[in-house]
Amino acid sequence: RMDLATSLSSAMVNARLQELVRLFKERTEKVKEKLIDPDVTSDEESPVASLAAAPVPIPGGELEGDKPSGDEHYCEMLCCTFKHRPWLDRLKNSRFPSSIDPLTNLMYVLWLFFVVMAWNWNCWLIPVRWAFPYQTAANIHYWLLVDYLCDLIYLLDILVFQTRLQFVQGGDIITDKKAMKENYLRSQRFKMDVLCLLPLDFFYFKVGVNPLLRFPRCLKYMAFFEFNNRLEAILTKAYIYRVIRTTAYLLYSLHVNSCLYYWASAYEGLGSTTWVYDGEGNSYIRCYYWAVKTLITIGGLPDPKTLFEIVFQLLNYFTGVFAFSVMIGQMRDVVGAATAGQTYYRSCMDSTIKYMNFYRIPKTVQKRVKTWYEYTWHSQGMLDESELLVQLPDKMRLDIAIDVNYNIVSKVALFQGCDRQMIFDMLKRLRSVVYLPNDFVCKKGEIGREMYIIQAGQVQVLGGPDGKSVLVTLKAGSVFGEISLLAAGGGNRRTANVVAHGFANLFILEKKDLNEILVHYPESQKLLRKKAK
Repeated sequence: RMDLATSLSSAMVNARLQELVRLFKERTEKVKEKLIDPDVTSDEESPVASLAAAPVPIPGGELEGDKPSGDEHYCEMLCCTFKHRPWLDRLKNSRFPSSIDPLTNLMYVLWLFFVVMAWNWNCWLIPVRWAFPYQTAANIHYWLLVDYLCDLIYLLDILVFQTRLQFVQGGDIITDKKAMKENYLRSQRFKMDVLCLLPLDFFYFKVGVNPLLRFPRCLKYMAFFEFNNRLEAILTKAYIYRVIRTTAYLLYSLHVNSCLYYWASAYEGLGSTTWVYDGEGNSYIRCYYWAVKTLITIGGLPDPKTLFEIVFQLLNYFTGVFAFSVMIGQMRDVVGAATAGQTYYRSCMDSTIKYMNFYRIPKTVQKRVKTWYEYTWHSQGMLDESELLVQLPDKMRLDIAIDVNYNIVSKVALFQGCDRQMIFDMLKRLRSVVYLPNDFVCKKGEIGREMYIIQAGQVQVLGGPDGKSVLVTLKAGSVFGEISLLAAGGGNRRTANVVAHGFANLFILEKKDLNEILVHYPESQKLLRKKAK
């Protein structure tokens, strides 16, 4: 048994010595790399050799040091790298950003959502608690808890977020902490944020918990409008949110009017006249129903009896007509903006039909024109995509063209080996055109002034004695018309008929545009002319 224990101890010592030799060798290689290239850094420490710490094996039993603890077992599962869970380490090491881009940072948009929720709590609940008897001594602590939670959100917005917002000064994006803080302190936003946190709550000790003392909290409206702008910028269908927001405006105006009606009824005395609220049923629902009938002016309301009731009703009618007309106008603008593209398409189509009817264009041609309009609109969502990009800077148009068309053009065999920048310049000159089934894209003998790249669909090259035999069918990514376009001298006539087989979306590059591009790329010009022969 002693011999067995001695052999086990020797084997273990040899294994540890071999491990130390391997570690020292790796360390030597890294030091050598460090001497050769000073930029190479290493965070690893030199291995520490300690043979005295080697456990002595117990005959007939398991080594005591080989019993893994809970933490060590977890580390072995993760390749003996971590002592703790990696996501906990990332959470502990995470830091709040020193500067925030208010235009693109989604975390800031999420924070604005919480600020707007706190603002809505104040705007909707302060009138209710003031007018209706919903705030009582039994539930006052719940109201105050949410109130001060909203105040905490307001305070964090001032101290943590607003002082870290980047801004543009002289064309530069300022990210300096001191400059960002000073910019916020000088802004109108800071003044309103401080005003909305006026500590009027101290008057609770003198006049009781009056919700009207929290009215300044409603002055944080700038956060609401900023949230609207940021949210509309990231939504794909922003008009849906605009419709919801405009509807919320209408509901809020009715909400405030219902609160005023209950207050007026309580001032006159509940059930004292036929005009005031009689105190039956759900007070808020009944008053809201009255507010709807008043602001929409649908009639059917009891006549006011006292002077106070008459003045109140007149003001309600005037406010209702004004508010309702404003809401209808806003809703019309929202719907009009959402359907602006569809309206433009219909207008163009109607004008074209009117023109064709005036000049008595044959019905077959009119039908094809209508088909072109419908297919182009439904396939692209627009009639001319260049109209959308004309206002963008040249660099932005190039970036969009690369994202949309580069994958198609770069795979064209004709342009393989050409200068990459030449292809980028060509992308900006491409024009998208839709051809209907059986449309002639080009005819044999025509002067070739364009080159075509198939974006989607198929075209057929026709030939033979009758000129109707299909010689080849070209699919997406194919190029034709390049021979006439690149030929020198007078050989720039089309050599075959090309017909669209079904609907086909083609990119067109005109000869003059290509020549203007190739002037700056002589090597690519030689390569293209060689391929076109």
